[in-house]
Amino acid sequence: MAHITFRTFAATLLGAAAFSLSLPAAHAEEQGTLNRAWNDTRSATTNTWDKTKQGTAKAWDKTKEGSEKAWNKTKSGTANAWDKTKDGADKTWDKTKDGSEKAWDKTKNGTANAWDKTKDGADKTWDKTKDGSEKAWDKTKSGTANAWDKTKDGADKTWDKTKDGSEKAWDKTKNGTANAWDKTKDGADKTWDKTKDGSEKAWDKTKSGTANAWDKTKNGADKAWDKTKSGTEDAAQSTKDWGKRTGKKIGNWTKQAGQDISNTFSGDSK
Repeated sequence: MAHITFRTFAATLLGAAAFSLSLPAAHAEEQGTLNRAWNDTRSATTNTWDKTKQGTAKAWDKTKEGSEKAWNKTKSGTANAWDKTKDGADKTWDKTKDGSEKAWDKTKNGTANAWDKTKDGADKTWDKTKDGSEKAWDKTKSGTANAWDKTKDGADKTWDKTKDGSEKAWDKTKNGTANAWDKTKDGADKTWDKTKDGSEKAWDKTKSGTANAWDKTKNGADKAWDKTKSGTEDAAQSTKDWGKRTGKKIGNWTKQAGQDISNTFSGDSK
């Protein structure tokens, strides 16, 4: 409602302003009507604002009062619920604690009894095991001694046979090795003689061929050097003769050119 009144007031104000500007100065007496309309509009706007403000204040008071009542109820209910929960938790803890102590006493008593029985049974079992182990050890010891005597006697006999056979086998191996070495050595000597003889023959041929090849190479090199040396000397002589001829020609040309220049300046040209 306040929003509509304000829009009405604004429209009225703008209309009045436009109307007053459009009136000529001669109609100034009609401005009294405009002033009354303006005052009425302002009074209505003020009344509307006061009502809105008052209603808002009342609405806020009711909301605040309701929130306080709701908070008081929630606080009171929370406190009651906490008291009940705390009381119930205490009772539950007492019951749990009492039951745990009773259960622990029973467990402790049962564990002690079980340990006594286990210990007593273990002692009896150990006595039986110890007694049986001693008897078994005596039997094992006696049997082991007999087995060792038999094993030792058999091992000695086996060793004698093995030793005797090894000596015989060694004699045969030694004898065969000596024979094989003699044959190998004799064959190696014969092979070496053949190899040495062939190597000397091959070396003689190689040495002879190398000497012949060297003579040919040396002879060819001497001939080539003679030709090179002869050609170099001929070339040097030609160069020397050419230099003399060139110098002679240059001297003659320079003399002729000087004569021509002198005749040109003296006017004695032919």
